[in-house]
Amino acid sequence: MNDRLADIKRVGLVAGWGNYPVTLARAIKASGREVVCLGVRDHADPALAEICDVFAWGGMGKFGWATKFFQKHNVHFATLAGKIHKIRLFDPAFIWRQAPDFYTIRFFADHFLRRRRDCKDDTLLTTVVRAFENRGVIMLPGTDFAPELLVRRQLYTKRAPTSAQWQDVFFGWKLAREMGRLDVGQSVSVKNRATLAVEAIEGTDEAIRRAGALCKSKGFVVVKVSKPEQDMRFDVPTIGLGTLQVMSEAGAVVLAVEAKKTLFIDREKTLEFADRHGIAIVALIEEDVDNPATEKVFATRRELAPAFGSVAQSE
Repeated sequence: MNDRLADIKRVGLVAGWGNYPVTLARAIKASGREVVCLGVRDHADPALAEICDVFAWGGMGKFGWATKFFQKHNVHFATLAGKIHKIRLFDPAFIWRQAPDFYTIRFFADHFLRRRRDCKDDTLLTTVVRAFENRGVIMLPGTDFAPELLVRRQLYTKRAPTSAQWQDVFFGWKLAREMGRLDVGQSVSVKNRATLAVEAIEGTDEAIRRAGALCKSKGFVVVKVSKPEQDMRFDVPTIGLGTLQVMSEAGAVVLAVEAKKTLFIDREKTLEFADRHGIAIVALIEEDVDNPATEKVFATRRELAPAFGSVAQSE
């Protein structure tokens, strides 16, 4: 992969909602590559037009046009970044308002017309990837171009979870992992090892708000992990300042995520906000869950070794 990346001078970017597409576009530009960006209408940040070498708006029903756009600009490798508000799929007459072209209908008819295939996130996004690759545009993980955006295994904040909160983290981790296996959602909110909210189609922020409305005493834990077989080309768990602001408003006090499988956007601003509001952020690996040494190992703000055993032996 590294050899192939070295030869890529121009990268296509399909940009959805959020700060991740902007951050990724800047990282690709900083690497000396050109960025040809297709912004999803009503989702992407207009600032991308100033950052990218080529920019155009496109609708969600125009995959035929989108693939030809990349072909026109000699793009052979591209990446997906940003959220698509999936809830819009269930608006009345959504499909026809998008005025899908024939290429889009060809690939998505089994999802929305014939109902032969489901509309789970991975299923739809895999179809998106096939639609581009069918016309010679290979989708790569955004983290290939910006690996520094992935979280490391460590306590990120001044405050660490309490012993009781660690138990909620472990409980929530196993639940979130199972929800990911079922392709339901990526995050859960927990207090006293009771499930407050499980993310579904509404997204992480709305799930956290729902947990806050249900838990009047506040002080709950949010756990966000990848799917067991996470495809790093799409739907990678992402946290940033917006996540922490929602948590603060809802009353959440701990955010636990998966190391090396989670994107951290606006890191400096996010950590400043977390420390100011007393929110703990910790990035774990699977071996940390239910391990008696975890609380001690994560007691200080520092990066830990990739494997748990080597850390435990050094303590």
